[in-house]
Amino acid sequence: MTPITLQAHFDGQQILLNEPFDLQPGTQLIVTVVPPPDDEQEDWYAFSAQNLAEAYGDDEPTYSSTLIKEHNPEYEGR
Repeated sequence: MTPITLQAHFDGQQILLNEPFDLQPGTQLIVTVVPPPDDEQEDWYAFSAQNLAEAYGDDEPTYSSTLIKEHNPEYEGR
């Protein structure tokens, strides 16, 4: 099996996956605990969001993939 990343949360008693995923009994897992952001990180997130909102207005054009003239063969389409 290829390793994948699944989002999950702890409800106070057990770890629960955020989306259904078929896991077989005995499947080995690695759990990474992500600490909540501190105040400084929250300030940086707000600053980034504010500047991103200023960079792109509500009247920005939407570009479709049909406008691509030359495809990048290394792009995996993520």
